[in-house]
Amino acid sequence: MTEIKIYTKPGCPYCAAAKTDLDGRGAEYDEIDVLSDPSAMEEMTKLSGGRTVPVIVEGEKVTVGFGGG
Repeated sequence: MTEIKIYTKPGCPYCAAAKTDLDGRGAEYDEIDVLSDPSAMEEMTKLSGGRTVPVIVEGEKVTVGFGGG
């Protein structure tokens, strides 16, 4: 099973939609709040090239943003 990480920030409607989509698919994931963890923000920026959330990491695949499932 591929490990999924989702980088989020509180109040982000796209983050909430992405989590709802993952939950609906029965996917297990680790949510990482980039506002409460500066090192996570740095890690996310390196992965995605920016500071836009959500960033979803599934194995080697990095998806920036969420446009619906």
